[in-house]
Amino acid sequence: MARLVRKEDKIPFEIKTREESIWVCMCGLSNNQPYCDGSHKIVADEDNRTYTYDKELKRTEVRDWEISG
Repeated sequence: MARLVRKEDKIPFEIKTREESIWVCMCGLSNNQPYCDGSHKIVADEDNRTYTYDKELKRTEVRDWEISG
């Protein structure tokens, strides 16, 4: 069953090691989870509405979504 997960971050989280930086996906769209693959670039123009993305990263607005529980 699919799950709708609300993510509000639009940029990856940087973890600095001694040798390099590791970028962790925070938008939820990376195909290389938990690492960033640059997919967050498509969410840069999102506004205050809620969207879902399919496997091809096609955006669809979600209407009348309520958080319960």
